[in-house]
Parts: sequence; structure tokens; C-alpha cells
Amino acid sequence: MYAAICQSAGLVPIVEPEVLSDGSHDISACESVTQRVLSAVFKELQDAGVLLEGILLKPNMVLPGSSNSSSQKATPEQVAAATLRVLRRTVPPAVPGIVFLSGGQSEQEATQHLALINQQPGLKPWVLTFSYGRALQASALKAWQGQQGSVAAGQAAFMERAAANGAAAQPTAPTAV
Repeated sequence: MYAAICQSAGLVPIVEPEVLSDGSHDISACESVTQRVLSAVFKELQDAGVLLEGILLKPNMVLPGSSNSSSQKATPEQVAAATLRVLRRTVPPAVPGIVFLSGGQSEQEATQHLALINQQPGLKPWVLTFSYGRALQASALKAWQGQQGSVAAGQAAFMERAAANGAAAQPTAPTAV
């Protein structure tokens, strides 16, 4: 198993079980599937002798399918609650950090969801943060457009997104995106 091999080489594995948001499923279906997937992943990690204190988990947030009807859309608060519910049911507290994928979300949605997850009351024994690509880079790439004269604008856009996501990763995260 990848994680055990990484650890035997002195590396910290990033375990990335992603439930894709493709499809017309509602948030309940994603929650159920994500819970089953994470349960299976942690059983396999235990069976492989992986030291859970030495991994990072990079999961999806619990979201409705990207092509579901407007009547099945979930609020940001529902996304945060469902995501945290799944994590509490499946991720051992020995895991030090959970770094979320942005997976099909806009920059603003990913940031807002992370902030709301961190604002949820109750036990959160892990650091909950981000490992976004698109949700950090989209605005920067749009501002830059590959033009030498737009480098500063691209850098400013990137710094704005990084600051917003950094704030969203705090336990007292503001909801501004």
C-alpha cells in the first residue's frame, strides 16, 4: 500500500480518497458514499500497519452532484454539517490533519465551506485546512492571462485567495470569502 511504502521511506503520505461530484445525486447520497469510502480506507490503512499519526487525509467535502436539479441543492451550512458528520464517524483522532480538495467547487464555495466546517461546534480533533489547486489559482490565472504586464495583478489575486483560505482554515473562521 502506498501509505505504508511512503512511511517506510520516511515520507508523510497524503491519502486522497475522492468521491467525485459528477452526477445528479443529492447530498445524502454523497454523505453515505463518502462515509463508506472513508471507513474502508481506514480499515485498509490499519490492516497495512500505517501509523495514522503520520498521514494527512485529503478527502472531498460532502456535496450534491454537480448536475443535480435545483431542488436538490445543498446550503453551505448543510455541506459543512454533512462533511463534519462523516469525518467524526470515520476519521480516527490520531490523524493530525485533513486537507480538503476543492473538487468542482468555485473558489468562493470552497472557501465558504471550509470556514463553516471550522465554525461547526463540537469536537474536531484534526487540523482542518485546504489543499486546493483550482480554488487558489483560478483568479490568479484569470488576472495574469499569461501577460508579463499582468504579473502583479496575478500575484495580488493569488495572495487574496491564499489569505481568504488561510482565514477559513482557522477554528474561528470568518464566513467572508
